[in-house]
Amino acid sequence: MQHRIIVIGAGYTGAVAAGRLARRLHREDVAITLVNAEPDFAERVRLHQLAVGQDLRPRPFRRMFAGTGVTLRLAKVTGVDVDRRTVAVTGADGDEELEYDSLVYALGSGWDTHGVPGTAEHAHDLAGRPGALRLRERLAGLGAGQPVVVVGGGLTGLEAAAEIAEARPDLDVALAARGGLGDWLSPAGRRHVRKVFDGLGITVHEHTAVSGVDADRVATADGTFVPAAVTVWTTGFAVHPIARASTLEVTGTGQIVVDGTMRSVSHPDVYAIGDAAMAMGPGDKPLRMSCATGIPAAWQAADSLAARLTGGKLPDAPLRYFNQCISLGRKEGLIQYVTADDRAVRAALTGRFAALYKELVCKGAAWSVANPTLGMPSRRRRIAQERTRTVPATESA
Repeated sequence: MQHRIIVIGAGYTGAVAAGRLARRLHREDVAITLVNAEPDFAERVRLHQLAVGQDLRPRPFRRMFAGTGVTLRLAKVTGVDVDRRTVAVTGADGDEELEYDSLVYALGSGWDTHGVPGTAEHAHDLAGRPGALRLRERLAGLGAGQPVVVVGGGLTGLEAAAEIAEARPDLDVALAARGGLGDWLSPAGRRHVRKVFDGLGITVHEHTAVSGVDADRVATADGTFVPAAVTVWTTGFAVHPIARASTLEVTGTGQIVVDGTMRSVSHPDVYAIGDAAMAMGPGDKPLRMSCATGIPAAWQAADSLAARLTGGKLPDAPLRYFNQCISLGRKEGLIQYVTADDRAVRAALTGRFAALYKELVCKGAAWSVANPTLGMPSRRRRIAQERTRTVPATESA
């Protein structure tokens, strides 16, 4: 009898985990199902490029997973019952419940409006392909000189503002940041971002909290207004609400609490990865929502689940950071080197070499998704007979 593994969500983390499990486990022993609402993989780290009119290479899941043993199920996940071990989905055949023995939860996150009035109605997001395509259409319709305001001074905000300003130099692009411009970066990193922004003509509103969004402007906490024919909201991500609606142990933000192997601390047959998981890194600090966190977490979860099913050795490699890769348009970039717990150090790579580095990182991440069973030695192992249906809840982590 096959052990049923369901992976929900096929972003970077879910797709990588499904492919890695297929590479680790013997095909006769497992039935791996990958559930996703869209038929193509979306390169989330390139959505700012999509928004300004660049065409991204299509990556259909059916082609990617052909011959791997992974079954693709095109459907929207509407609920998870972790006590009954079922996933509720809605697809072309209507509503259905899928039963699992092990679940890999990778539903990720969407944009976070933080409850700011008018944001949901008037702002655009870059948290997914539909939002990026809506922004693309809106930007294409803007005439010369019209103002665009990017709200949020994090990685996504910096990349979005630079990409828009480079692609559309005829627009009046501004960035509103709650803190200083790139204030978490090293001095060299901050100087480079400011230099690039100045060269692109981006107006920066530092230490500016946005308190409301209208159709033609944003309001700031100090009572002033910034004109905005288009507002792009990049102030962070909110996790998918399905986990919070279940009996899984979650944080106040709705992230699933996991141990070092990415296994739920409340339900040992559930693994959570990517933005959906609250995992601790070096210094007992939470790992941030990012591709840099998600893909190593997917490796960890897949290897841990495979090891538990086959009686192998659990992975013990800690999740840590090495750098932050920031694109600043197509010609400029910044690679900020960091400590293991993600604090900036003095060293940074800037300019065209940094842009090339970031491009290689993006291509490498996409390649790992598009080639799910390549790039690592084949070590398919058999599952112990008594483990084909469930992993004992009392098994140690």
